[in-house]
Amino acid sequence: MDKELIEIIEQCQKNDRKAQELLYRRYSNVLFSICLRYSGNYENAQDVFQEGFILIFKKITQYSFSGSFEGWIKRVMVNLNLEKHRQKEIWLTEIEENMPLIDEEDNDSNDFQSVNYQDLIKYVQNLPTQYRQVFNLYVFEEYTHNEIAENLKISPGTSKSNLSRAREILRKELMKIKHKAE
Repeated sequence: MDKELIEIIEQCQKNDRKAQELLYRRYSNVLFSICLRYSGNYENAQDVFQEGFILIFKKITQYSFSGSFEGWIKRVMVNLNLEKHRQKEIWLTEIEENMPLIDEEDNDSNDFQSVNYQDLIKYVQNLPTQYRQVFNLYVFEEYTHNEIAENLKISPGTSKSNLSRAREILRKELMKIKHKAE
């Protein structure tokens, strides 16, 4: 961690407004991108983003300068996004676990490489909430299905099922784009 960032964090821990502004400017793009991935629309992403920075500034005294600071603030923002959706949504039932899965080892990276990041985010935002959350945690945050299950209070099987469905929905959308381009 660079010396400048350490100083900014230390000043934020003392509620220094200038340091908070510097921290905001330094990480706002990364953190807003997380909010966009988890939110169904731009306005919801803005709301959670704003609340997330307030939470980061409240909890910054808990950061102990061990481990990545960027990882710490990303985790705060991801957890807030999950909590917001957990409050709103009713999770899919155990019936999902009994539905057939697309092969979990099926690598979708090639399917998504041909789409620019902004377009991919738009498609991810349109996924049903439970699929969007699992997709984000698995693909962008690189959580395991067991970690996702623990965070979302679902079973690993439901996590796998939701990921498979999210991938399939995204593949269908990408195929539509591919056919239009041809």
